[in-house]
Amino acid sequence: MTINAVATAFGGPEVISFVDEPVGEPGPGHVLLEVRAASTNPIDYKLFSGDYGKDLSQLPMRLGYEASGVVSAVDEDANGPAGPVYPGDEIIAYPVRGAYAAAVVVPASSVVPKPSTLSFEEASGLMLTGTTAVHALTVTAVGAGDTVVIHGAAGGVGLMAVQLAVHAGARVIGTASEGTHAYLRELGAEPVTYGDGLVERIRSLAPGGVDAAIDTVGTDEAIDTSVALVADRNRIVTIAAFQRAVELGLKVIGAGPGGDPGTEIRATARLELVRLAQAGQLHVRVAATYPLREAANALRELSSGHTHGKIVLIP
Repeated sequence: MTINAVATAFGGPEVISFVDEPVGEPGPGHVLLEVRAASTNPIDYKLFSGDYGKDLSQLPMRLGYEASGVVSAVDEDANGPAGPVYPGDEIIAYPVRGAYAAAVVVPASSVVPKPSTLSFEEASGLMLTGTTAVHALTVTAVGAGDTVVIHGAAGGVGLMAVQLAVHAGARVIGTASEGTHAYLRELGAEPVTYGDGLVERIRSLAPGGVDAAIDTVGTDEAIDTSVALVADRNRIVTIAAFQRAVELGLKVIGAGPGGDPGTEIRATARLELVRLAQAGQLHVRVAATYPLREAANALRELSSGHTHGKIVLIP
């Protein structure tokens, strides 16, 4: 038996319940994962909130898209992107459904090695934010010599985008609250406080202009600032402001309405993220950990929009 977190209705975090179920044996091409840590992400609560529709056939809804842990059993053809998967392997599973659990059967195709440089808590938060950041940087063609503005630079996706853009040789200006500026500087970004006068503050930092913008927060300020600063709207992308982006001709990625899922880009990015983390060139900041049974409180904190890093559940 294993404990699973499920949403039994559409609504707020109060709809989350816990059920004990047989975990089952892995079938062909699958592995059984003992979960050591599961990362929370905004998509988790957006799905059961009804933001993306209220299809009752989806209930009860298993929660969680990424986890880290130890493989306890495998079946035949258990080959992941990095090769065969064996019992005892420390791995990251992404994408999966039902990661908010003590154990879960996952496709081997979703399994990549856990970098030894990361704890299980850190590793659980590497993939969704990391692949989203890779997707955003890819569609905006950010590279060496570019100046890019990253809105929400201290959030989960923002921190990944900052590190990856710096690694690519770009100059990064990151909007964030003042308390996070020192950490962003450590990562190689030039932080700027959001709020009134943001456009002018960024222009004073980059009088030569801004080449691209990545919005991870979805606010009107982020979109308006991006449009004011970046001449080519094909080099502005959002993961949150779906309606305004479509209206303005900006790029939209992710699971929201009209978003490009970038399935191939994200799948390909996983092993590169592992490589960078293993080499000490990519870090995951864990803002808080919660016991699995406190998933509702973890998601309340996450949905406040004021977390700086990942919120992780521990079974």
